[in-house]
Amino acid sequence: MGNELVALMDKLGFAKFDLVGHDRGGRVSYRLTLDHPEKVRRLAVFDVIPISEAWGHADTKFAMTFWPWSLLSQKAPLPEKYLVAAPDAVFDNPFGAGSFSPDVKAEYMQTYRDPVRAHAICEEYRAAAGLDIEHDKVDQRESRRITCPMLHLWAAGGPLDTFYEQEGGPLGIWRKWANNVQGQAIKGGHFFPEENPTETTELLKRFLSV
Repeated sequence: MGNELVALMDKLGFAKFDLVGHDRGGRVSYRLTLDHPEKVRRLAVFDVIPISEAWGHADTKFAMTFWPWSLLSQKAPLPEKYLVAAPDAVFDNPFGAGSFSPDVKAEYMQTYRDPVRAHAICEEYRAAAGLDIEHDKVDQRESRRITCPMLHLWAAGGPLDTFYEQEGGPLGIWRKWANNVQGQAIKGGHFFPEENPTETTELLKRFLSV
């Protein structure tokens, strides 16, 4: 995904660019930045830590809270059948409930009922439990780090705000990967860009204008 974005930006005439990603988009963004450091001027990542760190710190609390990670990464066709049969149960978990208008939620539900798209969703979770971790390990072995300025925002009171105190919180974890990280917790759930767009935009504009 990161390579495709680099190719697209090259085609559009952008040799360097700022990059902002939320959730899976955040993971694509930090992977792109590590693989193509010459392309990214500034990186902003919302409510995620490196995938190998998330799995590496997994415990009972993690398993109970982030249950889609372990469920949807199982071998096909088990999770696909669960997802197609009960999309509301997956979507209305604590990370997404109440974040979207009825029409937006209906669009999500329609997507989840499509077996081909459900399979693609599960393949993403399988990659996060396997291939993505291997990519992170290569970076660690080769001492690759994120060298551009980086912003991390995360949900106040959410898992990232409470799970990793011994590591210095999410910023402490990101500082193991990046040279210049700033950030803060922000009001709203996992989908705070939708729930709290004004503050999210203000913080992001301030970071990108430096």
